[in-house]
Amino acid sequence: MTAGGNPAGGGKPEEARRIASILAGNVEEFHELIRPYERSVYVMALALLKVEADAEEVAQEALLKAFRNLKSFRAEARFGTWLISIALNEARSRLRRGTGVKLESLDEPEEAPGHISPALLRDWREIPSEALERLEVRAALQQAIAALPPIYKEVFLLREAQEMDIRETAEALGISAAAVKVRLHRARLMLQATLAPQLRRLNPGRRRFPWS
Repeated sequence: MTAGGNPAGGGKPEEARRIASILAGNVEEFHELIRPYERSVYVMALALLKVEADAEEVAQEALLKAFRNLKSFRAEARFGTWLISIALNEARSRLRRGTGVKLESLDEPEEAPGHISPALLRDWREIPSEALERLEVRAALQQAIAALPPIYKEVFLLREAQEMDIRETAEALGISAAAVKVRLHRARLMLQATLAPQLRRLNPGRRRFPWS
C-alpha cells in the first residue's frame, strides 16, 4: 500500500547536491527538493487530522520549517524521513491545541503488557485482495485506521502506507526500534479486531484470516 511515493528515499546524491546548493543561496531549488515528498506529507497530515484544510496548513508549515531549518539537517539522515518527522510534530501540535489530549507516551519495552492480547496476525495485507477491492471494505479500513490511537496510527501509516523501514520509522518518531515493533503489532491487532467482524458480515462463508 503506497501513498504518494516512498518518503524514505532520502540520501540520494542528487538530493545532497540540491541541499548544498540551497544552503549556498540557490533557494529556488528547494521546490525541486521537496517535490517528491509533498503529497506524502499532506497524506500523513490528513490521516492524522482528518480535515483537509488543517492538513494543508500543517503540510505547508512543515515545508516552511524544513526550509528554515535546512542547515540543521544531518547529511547522514534521509531527507524524506526528516521532513515527515517535521510534519508529524506539526500535526501533533495541532491536535494538542484542538483537543488537549496527550498524544505521546513513553517508549514501551518490547514485552510491555497491554490490554490487547497477542495474536497470530502476521500481516494486515492478508485480508483477501478481492475483498479490499470492495468499496465497503476500503471505507471500513480507512475508518479503522483513523480510529487508531495516535501513537499506533503514526507507526502504522509510516510502516504500511509510507513504506518506511523500522529504523526510518523510529528516526521519524524519535522512539526506539523496539517501540516501533510493539506499536505496529498492536496497531495490526486493533485493525484485525475491528475489521474481522465487518469482513465476516460482508462474506460470511469465507474465513477472513488464515490463522483464525
